[in-house]
Amino acid sequence: MKKLLLSLALVATSLASAQNNTSYWQQHVDYKMEVDMNVDNFQYTGSQELVYTNNSPDTLDRVFYHLYFNAFQPGSEMDVRSLTIKDPDRRVGDHISKLTEEEQGYLRVSSLDQNGNELSYEEVGTVLEVELEEPILPGEKATFNMEFEGQVPEQIRRSGRNSSEGVALSMSQWFPKMAEYDFEGWHAAPYIGREFHGVWGDFDVKLTIDKDYTVAASGYLQNPEEIGHGYSVEEVQAEGDTHTWHFVAPKVHDFTWAADPEYIHDKRTAEDGTVLHFFYKDNDEIKENWKNLQEKTEELLLFFNENIGPYPWDQYTVAQGGDGGMEYAMLTLITGERNFGSLVGVTAHELAHAWFQHLMATNESKHEWMDEGFTSYISSAAMNQVMETYAENPHTGSYRGYMQLANSGVEQPQTTQADRYNLNAAYGAAAYSKGAVFLAQLGYIIGKDNLDKTLKRYYDEWKFKHPTPNNFIRVAEKVSGAELDWYLNDWTRTTAKIDYGIKEVTEVDENSTKVTLESHNLMPMPIDITVRYSNGEEEMIYIPLQMMRWEKPAEHENWTVAKDWAWAYPTYELNIDKPLSEIESIEIDESQLMADVKRDNNLYTAEEPSEEEGQE
Repeated sequence: MKKLLLSLALVATSLASAQNNTSYWQQHVDYKMEVDMNVDNFQYTGSQELVYTNNSPDTLDRVFYHLYFNAFQPGSEMDVRSLTIKDPDRRVGDHISKLTEEEQGYLRVSSLDQNGNELSYEEVGTVLEVELEEPILPGEKATFNMEFEGQVPEQIRRSGRNSSEGVALSMSQWFPKMAEYDFEGWHAAPYIGREFHGVWGDFDVKLTIDKDYTVAASGYLQNPEEIGHGYSVEEVQAEGDTHTWHFVAPKVHDFTWAADPEYIHDKRTAEDGTVLHFFYKDNDEIKENWKNLQEKTEELLLFFNENIGPYPWDQYTVAQGGDGGMEYAMLTLITGERNFGSLVGVTAHELAHAWFQHLMATNESKHEWMDEGFTSYISSAAMNQVMETYAENPHTGSYRGYMQLANSGVEQPQTTQADRYNLNAAYGAAAYSKGAVFLAQLGYIIGKDNLDKTLKRYYDEWKFKHPTPNNFIRVAEKVSGAELDWYLNDWTRTTAKIDYGIKEVTEVDENSTKVTLESHNLMPMPIDITVRYSNGEEEMIYIPLQMMRWEKPAEHENWTVAKDWAWAYPTYELNIDKPLSEIESIEIDESQLMADVKRDNNLYTAEEPSEEEGQE
């Protein structure tokens, strides 16, 4: 019997291993932290218990932690990169190089053990390298206990103290954070200036701080009746000089908080039941905007619910802090001294990140265009409705940004690691503008209805996971039926451009006109041709791209499908069953959703008769 059970166990293990090698998996973390913040010197101490579950098929003999605050020291990689890049971020510039010991940031680990056994580790810049006493086998858990201390930097870059708007503490990326391990291995990139990647899990955080400080945080406050500060109906008179705030944040991959003694705390319950929290300074110049922001935030939330998928947590927080706008789990930090349109705009963008990064959690260091671009796309659409501008194409700003990049000579592929762009401007245009155009143009390729369905199915299949670009494009293929690998490859992995033009229009006979089209660059596309006739009629001629093996559904009442255009052929002949004299204009992509970098050859118009010809 024992031999039989052993044999069955070996078979089960073999099957599990085989499944792990072919199926999606992700690691899991459970954090418990107790932190004591000293608001006089901005130093803090903490203890951390981390239960790490190895869901991978691999045996792990080492782990890595991020120590982000170490970037805020003279000579750090963030400092040196800012000093040497041609267009440094003005929020950093040379500021880090000038920080004194009392002003710089740091995170230091004073002790670390695994299952009670002391570990050896080395601090290497913003990464802690840890050698394990015993490997973590597939399917096993390990408990890490750590003591750490930190200092909040005077320099504000997402995190920091004493912002230009007077916010005391913006506490993002503030704790030793386990690096992500996935099918590609460890992702322990140094913190130089860009985005993040984290392990999904649950956070239980107790924060002790001066009782006069109001705290905004990821997660749900567990002891509101002990705290007050707008979380409970009645205010609380604390004994002693401090409060201990207890927050729980389930199914997130980060935990962030902000605190200030002058915060006003407002709450609003949205139509879907989500409790919206707003924290902003007691500043008469901004109060009206922050009051009016609250209704708009609900409208934005409901827009994203409808157009992506339901927001799954019970609360969302908008807090004044940071140095611009930055998304975190269940919370965003934004600067608050803005005009109303800008305040709503930055909230729209950061709230959209709750979906495209904190639900569909791409690796931002490698695929920054997915979270920033997708967020830019959907937030522009949301602003178009919520601010009642109703532009036919709300993404024109993204197209302009991409066109400038494409014609600048400094473009790098979107597969470039986020920190390794030659210019900050090139990174921004690639991540935000080109990333947004990726989606808007996909709507041109497969049709807007199919794009809308793709976003919703992407949410259904990949929420609470770490999707890759291939995962997204496969969803689009399943929704539409089109083959789209060419689009993902050429748009994101190369700098190939789109440039189609009308080379020649000639009359064949009294019943037929030949239009010769030409491709001037390497990026293939299906083509929409709008033909207007002198009698007022209009026709849309669709030229499928052969490698798509598919045809777009009709988008015009007078819709004609022409023969396929194979990419390798530089020219294409289109026959129109009308004489040239009856054609008023022919235009490639009247919608301008195809990111053609040179549109001056996209339009043919019939020549106006001269004055003498008109008198004959």
